[in-house]
Amino acid sequence: MKVTGTALPFPPLYRRLLPSRLAGLSLALLKATALELAILAGHLLLYPSGITQERRTTPALPSPDTTQLPTETSPPVVLLHGFIDNRSVFVLLRRNLAQHGRHQVESLNYSPLTCDIRTAAELLGRHIEGICERTGSRQVDVVGHSLGGLIARYYVQRLGGDHRVRTLVTLGTPHSGTSVVPLANAHPIVRQMRPGSPILEELARPAPGCRTHFVSFWSDLDHLMDPLETACIDHPDLLAQNVRVSGVGHLALPVHPAVATGIRQALDATRTGAATVAQADGMTVA
Repeated sequence: MKVTGTALPFPPLYRRLLPSRLAGLSLALLKATALELAILAGHLLLYPSGITQERRTTPALPSPDTTQLPTETSPPVVLLHGFIDNRSVFVLLRRNLAQHGRHQVESLNYSPLTCDIRTAAELLGRHIEGICERTGSRQVDVVGHSLGGLIARYYVQRLGGDHRVRTLVTLGTPHSGTSVVPLANAHPIVRQMRPGSPILEELARPAPGCRTHFVSFWSDLDHLMDPLETACIDHPDLLAQNVRVSGVGHLALPVHPAVATGIRQALDATRTGAATVAQADGMTVA
């Protein structure tokens, strides 16, 4: 006998203990946490491959007797990882960008012993100058995950990097400071990511005429952002768009293919067409 549409006499435990709205959130959180753990396991395997700096290459010049095709108009992309991480976190994003025509992509490793965002931002500036010299490009696009986005923003706002960075995409970056894991305050760079730190006060200062276009992706299930909205950019002088991502956590932001699509849209958008990126109500990826 085939039975359809029957109601279970004992609903699942989470449905009995929680209101339906909270139960749905709890289920989404469980799924996001499981995905975070899977990504963490995979990243631990890849981590050794990204410890050393990326080998820098100069684009080969075409031979004089070769018919030259139109060159790529998109600027190079610079990827900047987060706290205690390295360039291996961007393996999937790099592949995604390359599959869609972005072949000039470089990653910068800063030392896990780095204790100052200002110092890391200066290193980023030298790195970007080197890329522009090698490629002949006047500007670059930057994608920064977590702390990497804060370092790139400091370079743009405080070190004059807005003349070099066309678009800055940040992924789960604590723009207003995060209060998560108070015990981590032993590390100087973590203290710089706390609300009210001197670094964040510098970034809150006026930045008239800043030419860089900012796109900030923030997740409603990001366990490292407290409060969650700290990953949004709120500054009256910056041309910024905040994109809410639902269904994934902090580690998934530089990995998830749907987020990668949003990143490509952000990099391809012009300053006047920035509103086409993922739309104001964000994206649901899980």
